[in-house]
Amino acid sequence: MPRTYVVTGSASGIGATTTRILRERGERVIGIDLRDAEVEADLSGATGRVEAAAKALELAGDTIDAVIACAGISAPIPATISINYFGVTELLEHLRPGLVASDAPRVAVVSSMASLQPNSREMVEAALAGDEAKAMQIAADLAAQGPEVGYLVYPSSKRALARWVRRSSITPEWAGHGIPVNGVAPGTVLTPMTEKLLSTPEGRAMVDAAVPMPLNHHQPPESIAHLLIWLTSVENSHMAGQIIYDDGGADASLRGDDIWSWNDPA
Repeated sequence: MPRTYVVTGSASGIGATTTRILRERGERVIGIDLRDAEVEADLSGATGRVEAAAKALELAGDTIDAVIACAGISAPIPATISINYFGVTELLEHLRPGLVASDAPRVAVVSSMASLQPNSREMVEAALAGDEAKAMQIAADLAAQGPEVGYLVYPSSKRALARWVRRSSITPEWAGHGIPVNGVAPGTVLTPMTEKLLSTPEGRAMVDAAVPMPLNHHQPPESIAHLLIWLTSVENSHMAGQIIYDDGGADASLRGDDIWSWNDPA
């Protein structure tokens, strides 16, 4: 029997590829995007998130088997923290009743390798505290200093999202209802969002220095879509709170082979 998926960012990039593959497999997909989707909504504000969830639940008949959250932007503007963090976490909270109604509910979100990059700790903490106004003000202050400083908004949004996944996945609200919640952190994916940056030798050199990918270099969106689909499949019954670096080896290149010593004796 087909499963019912809600996919955000379904009209482009990783979301569009995920939606296509799911439909080719016979699954039912309710897409959410600004346009060209079953639910056309703006996830940058609280009202849009509430309306998007209500419409998706209505179309799903109040039962959702999986949510795959792909919607996001990388611009050095305050909207980046609103869409990438609150547009994911608040929407998931509004959709949770539909997931609870499923026999095998699953959630997967798109994080990023950028979550390992320098970020604004103050913005991350504001986001995790649910203070969108404060997070946006911090983002605006950074953006006012120019695009180089303003870029911090993006890794901050992805760091906050990754921490939300770790924190929320083991709570009664999610794990207590048998809902695996996990994230995928891509490397450099060939999508419209990265096309302009990768169009020049200088841009490619900058990206590759920040995100080294020794295995197969830049990746197609299918490489992320297939993992998101497995994470939200019935087969994934016990993975919780993981941020999986599907990144051509970038995480291993940057963090090395010692990520366990946090719990070793001093």
